Amino acid sequence: MMLKEDNRMNYQRLYSYRFKDIDQSSRVNVWQEIGPFIYNFLGKPQRVLDPAAGRCEFVNSLPAVECWAVDEVQYPEMNADKTKIVISDVMEADLPESYFDGIFVSNFLEHLPSQTAISAFLEKMHGVLRPGGKIAIMGPNYRYCSKHYWDCADHIIALTHLAVQEHLYTAGFTPSKTFPQFLPFSFRGILPPSRTLTRLYLRQPLLWRLLGKQFLVLGER
Repeated sequence: MMLKEDNRMNYQRLYSYRFKDIDQSSRVNVWQEIGPFIYNFLGKPQRVLDPAAGRCEFVNSLPAVECWAVDEVQYPEMNADKTKIVISDVMEADLPESYFDGIFVSNFLEHLPSQTAISAFLEKMHGVLRPGGKIAIMGPNYRYCSKHYWDCADHIIALTHLAVQEHLYTAGFTPSKTFPQFLPFSFRGILPPSRTLTRLYLRQPLLWRLLGKQFLVLGER
């Protein structure tokens, strides 16, 4: 008998297991360096959307005037005082049209069920970004991490930076800057999560080419 697939996974349990040996405060400290770094790439937007926000490590690190965080799971770390929290499937979320100055998508596209689902998601992001606004997409680059890519139970689609560029252009964006190798594959790598090490790493692009397994692709509406 074939079971009906409902495209749902208990992500809260999955990530609690995946990061069981990683101290959450260490993750937050690392994002205190990564977040502002990407924020500068986005042109220091004042209205920021994170459509797959998780525990809000990114938006909580920003000096933006207004932040929105969308996720299907409500985590206790979400800070509603600073951020508008939307608990929803992002495709069903009620988001204002042509409103945001910047959007950051982190480690999300590879979880979607198909290439057409990625296309639909990016078209929605195009609609909520104001003209002239920027989007940044980060995720594991299959070209550089194929050996470990399928170790993650929630990885469904394999993507490279070139595929993401094509998706952005198809959805109406103009790809503007691409780093095929940016951050290491995960927090479970050789080096421990450290704010100081992260700061030094981000300042040394040559290290990205040695240790970077995730792409960072930027586009503009």
